[in-house]
Amino acid sequence: MKNDNNFSITTETKLGFDEVIELATNLLAERGFGILTEIDVKATLKKKLDIDYKPYRILGACNPSYAHGALNLEPYIGVLMPCNVVVWDNGDHRIVTAMDPRAVFTIVDKTEVHEVAKEVYQKLYEVIKGIEEAG
Repeated sequence: MKNDNNFSITTETKLGFDEVIELATNLLAERGFGILTEIDVKATLKKKLDIDYKPYRILGACNPSYAHGALNLEPYIGVLMPCNVVVWDNGDHRIVTAMDPRAVFTIVDKTEVHEVAKEVYQKLYEVIKGIEEAG
């Protein structure tokens, strides 16, 4: 694992871009997350600005149980959802990074929300670790 900042969980892999997307989606599903949104940044930048960009995908992942719990504690927390998992091509390897909900949710002044964030962090950490171990 690499840690270039204090708001994400990150690894690198030699797996192919599409292979990483599929693996991330499956590992997330095994932990109760569904993909609510999938943003193809490369295609969007090409279409909207005619800019060529590296393969870069943002997966908006949500675990309904944790989301429900967090929303019951703080309805405004929806502006911080879903948990984004990002994959991009970095030449000879792919970068895979997920938001660290412990860092993001510190702006919410409720201890109970921080407890939910710790649990979600553990699930996302397992996903990133699983990708790291796969290649």
